[in-house]
Amino acid sequence: MPESSEPPSENQLPLSAVLIDIAAHGEPTISVAELTQKFGGRAIGALLFVFGLACLLPWPPGGTTIFGLPLVLLAPQLIIGASAPWLPQAIKAREISTADLRKGLPRVIPFLQKVEAVSRPRLVILFGAVGERLIGLVCLILALVLILPIPGGNIPPALAVSTLSFALIQRDGLIALLGYAMVAASGLVLAAFAHIIVRTFEHFFMSVAAA
Repeated sequence: MPESSEPPSENQLPLSAVLIDIAAHGEPTISVAELTQKFGGRAIGALLFVFGLACLLPWPPGGTTIFGLPLVLLAPQLIIGASAPWLPQAIKAREISTADLRKGLPRVIPFLQKVEAVSRPRLVILFGAVGERLIGLVCLILALVLILPIPGGNIPPALAVSTLSFALIQRDGLIALLGYAMVAASGLVLAAFAHIIVRTFEHFFMSVAAA
């Protein structure tokens, strides 16, 4: 039987190949709606991955709120078992600079290709009905953290979101376990940050009371 000459669909292409296609987008900007279309049936996980990566960038204070908000909207859709993402029209119409994508994606794609080369479906029990909902719940909690203006506090939760969403796309349980380890690390970092804030306020009020 002759092999099909049809090109692979977005669902068959590795995520890195789809990102290469996005980086090669000929227009000056690409909308979130166009991104969703390019990711096809795995759009929820792929958008979580992309917005998680965006939250890793060194934005000015409050910058992660812009990309954290779509995460807050997407993560609950994993919890309810949605098969396709829903986003408000205002977010779907939001445009991202293609030039900015070309600056950031080439740094990510080579590493992503290396991980894809060794990744495969395993420990798929972590992606059953309960497992996917757990990933959605964890990503929602992390997204709520990301929209807070915590200096330097965006990196651990953003890494965890990107890792868990990539594990979901690949159905790779080992990567999911790594993502959960990053979640634990995020909790420790945030707990330490909260401790510093509390101690700072305690010291301030004690100084005022002693004055």
